[in-house]
Amino acid sequence: MLEMSRIQKIYRTELIETHALRDLSLSVGDGEFVAVTGPSGSGKTTFLNIAGLLESFENGSYVLDGRNVAGLNDDQRSEFRNRKIGFIFQSFNLIPDLNLYDNVDVPLRYRRLPAAERRARIRRALETVGLASRMKHLPAQLSGGQQQRVAIARALAGEPAMLLADEPTGNLDSAMAHQVMDLLEEIHAAGATIVMVTHDPDLARRAERNIHLMDGRVALEDYSTGAADLPPQPADRERLVARA
Repeated sequence: MLEMSRIQKIYRTELIETHALRDLSLSVGDGEFVAVTGPSGSGKTTFLNIAGLLESFENGSYVLDGRNVAGLNDDQRSEFRNRKIGFIFQSFNLIPDLNLYDNVDVPLRYRRLPAAERRARIRRALETVGLASRMKHLPAQLSGGQQQRVAIARALAGEPAMLLADEPTGNLDSAMAHQVMDLLEEIHAAGATIVMVTHDPDLARRAERNIHLMDGRVALEDYSTGAADLPPQPADRERLVARA
């Protein structure tokens, strides 16, 4: 589904160069649930932005669902992103003046889908997250956990090839966080590919595989639980040290 090879990303100002990603190479298979962890400044956000076609990169290659995205122009990237990727954000990013139905509908309108198909997708997505009965409610009438479920429904309605989740439980209490993770696991069990960035090792353990970033590289990768807890050693920063 996702194949990155030797990706480099450099942020430049007049005074400094910051190497956010240094020869980052990783892959995510179709139908996998992968957690990406690492300390602040390790490159997690930059990786997610590049994976979501929100940022470009200096060197390396990125193949998404069989297509090399390096040569796409802005319009092509936007169209490909809208069709292939669903985003789940920490801050939900719901439009407060729109009800749940219309919030889920917004990205579908950009794809110019027929109204009947949009209605079917919206209802199906809201049923999946257990909120079909509240589709006329506004976001402010919901709890934080329910708002995140709406954000997940919005991503699912586009029937993406891959879901990218950026700290999806970061604004939730522990009980709501586990409910959202239960939902993501159900969606994954139905066949979805999910890449989740998280600081929480307990949540990372619930993914099939953990990829730990350090200094813009993969420092450790493991299929066993608890991989995100293990501090990478210096020698590990250039290679994968644990693969079951």
